[in-house]
Amino acid sequence: MSPFTQNDQDYLAERFQILENHIVHSSKIALLKIQSWKFAMRTPEVGSNYQQAAEAMVRESLLSIVPNSFVLCEEGYYLSPTDN
Repeated sequence: MSPFTQNDQDYLAERFQILENHIVHSSKIALLKIQSWKFAMRTPEVGSNYQQAAEAMVRESLLSIVPNSFVLCEEGYYLSPTDN
């Protein structure tokens, strides 16, 4: 009788697929925001309020600065720094 070994391949594959779908969805949203901003900047008929709102949307969501410590914390660097 062989000893019980836990196989996490299914869990890891599902988790990877969920993260991949999230990245694809986020990329589509970012592309739509950029396209909206480009349209607002190229079209003179669009009101200046819309242009300012589109520019603010791009700045706040896509061009925001994230500190290095936040990225390291989200990636789990501080949980076990000796493994990194």
